[in-house]
Amino acid sequence: MSRKAVAAASGVERPTLYRWTRKYEADGQSGLERRAGVASLRNSAKDELRAMVLKGAQHFGYETALWTVGRLRRVITEEFSIALSKNTVWRRLRDAGLTYQKPEREYYKIDEEARKKWLRYEVPKIRRCVKRHRAILYFQDESNVSLTAFLGKTWAPCGKTPQAAVTGKRAGIAANSAISRNGRLLYRLLEKRIASKEVIEFLGQMLKHHPRRHLVVVMDQAPPHTSKKTKAWIASQPRLHVFHLPKYSPDWNPDEKVWNHLKHQELASHQAKTKAELKELTRRKLQSMAKRPQLLRGLFFRCCVAHLFK
Repeated sequence: MSRKAVAAASGVERPTLYRWTRKYEADGQSGLERRAGVASLRNSAKDELRAMVLKGAQHFGYETALWTVGRLRRVITEEFSIALSKNTVWRRLRDAGLTYQKPEREYYKIDEEARKKWLRYEVPKIRRCVKRHRAILYFQDESNVSLTAFLGKTWAPCGKTPQAAVTGKRAGIAANSAISRNGRLLYRLLEKRIASKEVIEFLGQMLKHHPRRHLVVVMDQAPPHTSKKTKAWIASQPRLHVFHLPKYSPDWNPDEKVWNHLKHQELASHQAKTKAELKELTRRKLQSMAKRPQLLRGLFFRCCVAHLFK
């Protein structure tokens, strides 16, 4: 019989059956013996519970690595032969030094070797360039702001999910921005797709904003940033020095934090119904953020490589 058929005939969930099978294949009959103890879970098993969570739910037969309280309760029952309530599971997790968090994206195509080379060779070049020209360092990025808003959270009666009015439209606006380590924010909003021409215009806008200063700009390797047209224009600007991040490394761009904050905080559950309304609302929010250098410095240094550019 297939495992699916065995699970159905036995009245157990497939992930449970898969865990039993793996345990049996690894340790034989002893792998199927229950491990005991409420007391051990409260005390000595904290580290064991923490290690179990850090392995990820996939290790215990689930399709994804993400844990829910329901999944964890079932695995605890299998591992420790006890049944805990949801509130108890929450307390045990907190006691083990764990918090409920949203994971960051990690791209499958990340080239760790390329990232190590960038840290070893490019970071010192960037720092030397900033020092030599007494330049202002910016990290630049593009994003798209959608009429379909991210929904924020609110209080509501237990068991009654609140409703939030949305347009249902999928239009949006494109945007360029750049953030400095000192908390400066420059931006430009567009109603069309960003290409080499728009990148060049934004870089030109940055130079006009600092008419007597050299600028060091770090950006990703998107095609509009590395096209022949863009590279030729950059080469013609003596005050502009551009460096590129490793491929598939948005987590190393502090400007990503600006867009994340804008979409999930400033524009959460926004009520714009047209592109014109969305553009004006986004402009106001970015303008407000630009007047809060302390917020922007916090966003900048939230990036995992920002400390390299203090």
